[in-house]
Amino acid sequence: MEYALVALLEIASQTDNKKPVTTGEITTKHPIPERYLEQILAVLRRGGLLKSIRGAKGGYTLAREPRNISLLEIVRLIEGEQKVVDNSEPLTVEMIVIRESWAKVDSSSQSLLDNYSLEELCRLRDLKTNQGIMFYI
Repeated sequence: MEYALVALLEIASQTDNKKPVTTGEITTKHPIPERYLEQILAVLRRGGLLKSIRGAKGGYTLAREPRNISLLEIVRLIEGEQKVVDNSEPLTVEMIVIRESWAKVDSSSQSLLDNYSLEELCRLRDLKTNQGIMFYI
């Protein structure tokens, strides 16, 4: 999941100038195995988050604006949909309580991820990057 988000942050950083980002540019900045990165980018492309451009000046660009890409959409593409719980086994009171609790946690986390966009991650990254800059006189 983190590799997908790192790659999307790198690609989103080039959104303003529309320059495609190559896998090599991403792996130069971040320790992501290139073959694995290619698989992740293929999933994101098939999911409609990325466009791929072939050729010498090719690479990947976002298919939509970062503000229109929720973290929930990214998580679902990379990790898949939630699995349906097998209800064929007899439930004890403990299992019912556990499943109800997990359902609440799952619902809350999905709501949070749905309200968080790639643009927000970019903003937080830029804020952290700029905090690290020190000016000496």
